[in-house]
Amino acid sequence: MTTWFEVKIQYEKVMENGMNKRTKESYLFDALSFTESEGKCIEEVTPFISGEFTISDIKKAKYSEVFLSDEEAADKWFKCKLAFITLDEKSGMEKRTFTNVLVQAADLRDAVKKLDDGMKGTMADYEIVSVAETAIMDVYLYDNKSKRDNA
Repeated sequence: MTTWFEVKIQYEKVMENGMNKRTKESYLFDALSFTESEGKCIEEVTPFISGEFTISDIKKAKYSEVFLSDEEAADKWFKCKLAFITLDEKSGMEKRTFTNVLVQAADLRDAVKKLDDGMKGTMADYEIVSVAETAIMDVYLYDNKSKRDNA
């Protein structure tokens, strides 16, 4: 089971006009703990930020699936809420189970298309309840290469 952590950082960003602006950015990490996600964040963002930055928040994010895209235009992340529809055999009533999926896409239409493409293989009936753009800048998958090198 994948555990996702959303890490928010704050830093001073130099704008095109030369002014400094306090900026907040969110990143999503597949990690084993809060501490590991913080370390991965520091490792990943340090080369791209000049000056000091602080990690302002770390929280668990509940995503059951993340659909990545290789397209260059797909630079946004969309949170999609799905309802899986099942039939309760005892009562005969429909039961809806909700889950969140993260999709990398260029825009809202592209996100829905990529979500449908990613869900093609599923046997369960589902309904898209909502699709919303997130503030997530990038997603980092778990890399156990370092564990294999040490073994």
